[in-house]
Amino acid sequence: MEKVISKNRKALHDYHVEETYEAGIVLTGTEVKSVRNSRVNLKDSFAKVEGGELFLYNMHISPYDPGNRFNHEPLRVRKLLMHKSEIGRLAGKIQEKGYALIPLKIYFRGSLIKIELGLARGKKLYDKRRDIAEKDSKREMEREFRRRQKQE
Repeated sequence: MEKVISKNRKALHDYHVEETYEAGIVLTGTEVKSVRNSRVNLKDSFAKVEGGELFLYNMHISPYDPGNRFNHEPLRVRKLLMHKSEIGRLAGKIQEKGYALIPLKIYFRGSLIKIELGLARGKKLYDKRRDIAEKDSKREMEREFRRRQKQE
């Protein structure tokens, strides 16, 4: 059973996500308590492969209020946990031009905290405009459909 803690909505606006992967994350005690309180922001975060290991940058976890001096650094670099073969495959794909590893959501799987990473390619401005136009036209069609249903 999955309980979504936070989603990165901006990622779907800025990137074409081609593949998704699941990774575990190494957290400290106060970070886990803050994540349980949904005090996480994935906006502007990304993952990198360094030395055969996967690290997550710019994920903001707010300090835990009762955490006193044991509190964590909100933007610290966090290690992600994946099989070595998966990390190697990802490293090869990331080196291709235009690809990035972007966290899409953070969630609980049982009692474990997991992150869904997307292998993504950046969208151009005209792609973003096209997506917005498609959403608007779908919304208009739905509105018209509902209006006609009420008339009958």
